[in-house]
Order: sequence, then structure tokens, then C-alpha cells
Amino acid sequence: MTPPPEDLSRSAGEHLWMHFTRHSGFADSPVPVIVRGEGAYVYDTEGKRYLDGLAGLFAVQVGHGRTELAEAAARQTAELAYFPLWGYAHPRAIELAERITAAAPGDLNRAFFTVSGGEAVETAWKLAKQYFKLTGKPTKHKVISRSLAYHGTSQGALSITGIPAAKQDFEPLVPSGIKVPNTNFYRAPVHQDDYAAYGRWAADQIAQAIEFEGPDTVAAVFLEPVQNTGGCFVPPPGYFERVREICDQYDVLLVSDEVICAFGRLGHDFGAKRYGYQPDLLTVAKGLTSGYSPLGAVLASDRLMEPFLKGTTTFMHGSTYGGHPVSCAVAMANLDLMERDGIYDHVLSNEDAFKSTLDKLYDLPIVGDVRGAGFFYGIELVKDKETRETFTAEESERVLRGYLSTALFENGLYCRADDRAEPVIQFSPPLICGQDQFDEIEQTLRKVLTHAWDLL
Repeated sequence: MTPPPEDLSRSAGEHLWMHFTRHSGFADSPVPVIVRGEGAYVYDTEGKRYLDGLAGLFAVQVGHGRTELAEAAARQTAELAYFPLWGYAHPRAIELAERITAAAPGDLNRAFFTVSGGEAVETAWKLAKQYFKLTGKPTKHKVISRSLAYHGTSQGALSITGIPAAKQDFEPLVPSGIKVPNTNFYRAPVHQDDYAAYGRWAADQIAQAIEFEGPDTVAAVFLEPVQNTGGCFVPPPGYFERVREICDQYDVLLVSDEVICAFGRLGHDFGAKRYGYQPDLLTVAKGLTSGYSPLGAVLASDRLMEPFLKGTTTFMHGSTYGGHPVSCAVAMANLDLMERDGIYDHVLSNEDAFKSTLDKLYDLPIVGDVRGAGFFYGIELVKDKETRETFTAEESERVLRGYLSTALFENGLYCRADDRAEPVIQFSPPLICGQDQFDEIEQTLRKVLTHAWDLL
């Protein structure tokens, strides 16, 4: 029997350590408790409905309450609930590995399963370092990533992450994480009137970083197709083409971190396909199971696998639950569902409508930029549109954290108000959404942002 709502919230406040949560905020207010999901919506203990504008956490591609995914999990649990992939295989991992590598760009023909996206990033870095040791280049161990990029919270992945505030309490971290500029054209330091030239400049910063560190020390470049943190930075024309040239020139591996961007978020199974580049490694998670069960993976090229096919060489890495049979079964059912329902085509057919609906908010003085692709958008908030002046730290605390986050939720919209860079509101709704949900997002935002402007 489910406890009364007030008991659940009180127990959460007393016993549950929530992730990325300022717990002092619940000293005088109840912890929200979500108990049910259906389609694009979730419901709390009081029965109030909220539009899930973030797909849980960039994950619930096919929407909530898809019983076929629960049934797939139940069938697999009854057949084989668990067995590790440590020198053995099971059918669901084999089938899923074949399926996703067949769809992946180029020769990414090997799948190494993990439990999460951060673990996949950690795995990719370890694999890159060992690969170069095995191929006679043992000093190549450093990684390059972009300013503000989020790649995970474990010690290695956090070193790749480019958000200073996320790292400062855990330093010293794993050394060798190098940062370069991102592709936020709205705040471009150069080439403000030439998008392609700005992209070339941003890509060339990677080459400069490799030269500065020494090409014989750099193993990999980690990039998201569309960068999440900072508010959905899309790649300028030619950006990834130039990055691929740089990686080839210096024998550096290009890692496409698609933990968010894969499996439909950008209207394709893989973001690298949308932007036309070939990675050497590709990380996925979230949308692989639509969040119904934890699973991640690293997809590796034949070149990276080749040294591990000889003699006694072993990749001394793994986890208890990586490639869990139930999660793999859910992933297979999820991919079946997305294929059957034409989810990728739906995103491509509706992304312009989503963007144009959000663009209506440009008439508000607080809205500076709307950017993104597919069903993945960020809205940057400003104090002055002409100068693009951003919030002060005090204003961000008062308006973004003190008002916006709570007000949006109270008005029935779950999304993310983030100030790890400039203040932004991010949207990544389930991929089943249409114009009704786009309008609901815009109308709720209009109401809340209008009041937020009065608070500045």
C-alpha cells in the first residue's frame, strides 16, 4: 500500500539524498514526489499533471507508460534476470550489439556495454589510453573537450567535463583534461557576423591545443553533436569536418559523446549522421532504453578493437551490470517501438514547428536567444537584448533559482533552468510531442518569464 503523500515527501526529506540538489530548499517546503507517467506527462502524489519538458533527463524518447517496454523487461526477468558479460555472453546483449553497430556510422562495429552515460565516457577515455599504449604511442593520454561541456561526474569523466563549478569541490581530479572554446555563436568572441568562419575558428582551437600540449601526448577529443550545458550549442557549418581533419592530422581519436543526442533527440539514430562526421568512438545511454532501464554503451571502430584480438591482451575494465539482460531486452523493445512509430521522422517533421513556437517568445525582453535542433532547445535569458548583458550572480540566484525553477513547475511544466553558464531554460521533451505540447510550453513560459522580467 502506497503511503500518504505527506508521508512520502517527509520521508524523502529525512532519508533520501537527491542528486544535484540544494537540500536546504526543502527546509520549509515539501519534496515533490512524482508517482506516475503517461505519454508526455507525469503526475505527482496529489494527482497534478506536469508536461515533461525534459523527457525525465533527456531520456524518455517514447513517452511514459509504454507497457510493451515493461512487458519486455518482465519476459526477460523470467527467462534470465542476470548474468555478467565477463568472458560470457547472453542473447540480448549479442542482439543489441549487432543492431546498434549495424546502424552506427562507418566501422563502429564493436559495442562495449556500460550502465550509464558517464560510465561510457569513462570507458572511452580508458580505451583510448590503452589503445595508444598497445600501438606504440604510450605518451598519448590527454583529452580535449569544450568549455562548459558536461561529460559525467566520475573522476575521469569529470576531468573531461568543462564546468568549473561542477569540479571545484572534488579536485584534484584525473590530470590531462584540456579545454577549448565551444560553439556558442550568440556569444562568439570573434567572427560575430560569419557563422562558418566562427566554426572554423572554434575547430582550429583544437589544433592549437594539440600543438600546445604536444601531439604525442593527446589521445582524444570528446565532443557532443549539440552541446548540452550552456543551452544547446549547435555546430556551425564545416565545424565537424574540420575537427575530423585535425584528428586525422595528429592521430587523435574523435569521440562523439551522444549520451543525449543519439536515438532520436536530433531526428536521427546518431547525431554524427545528422552532421556528417565519422567518429572513432561513440558513447550512448539515455534514449537507448528511453530511460526505462539503465544502460549505456561505447561503440568502437574496428581499428580500436584490433589490438585486443591478439595474444593475451585484455581491456581490464568492466562493471557488474554493464549489458544487463533486462536492460538489453528493454533497449531492443524500445528500438522496435521507435521504428514502428516512425519516431525519428516525427522529430524531423516537427522540429521546425517546435522552434517556431519557441521563437514567439522573442517578443519578451528577457529572451535573448533560442537555439538547438531536433527536440533539443535552449533559451538564453538576458537583461538587455541590445548589449546581450547577462544576469549578475545575485540576479541569477534570485530570479533563476529563487523564482523560475519553482514557478515553471508550479505552472505544470517540468524543464531545466540552468545558470552554469549564462542563464538558460532547456527543453528536451519526449519525442512523441506535437503542436499541442509546443503551445503549452510556449504559453507557460510566456506567463512565467513575463513575471521574471518584473523581478529583475
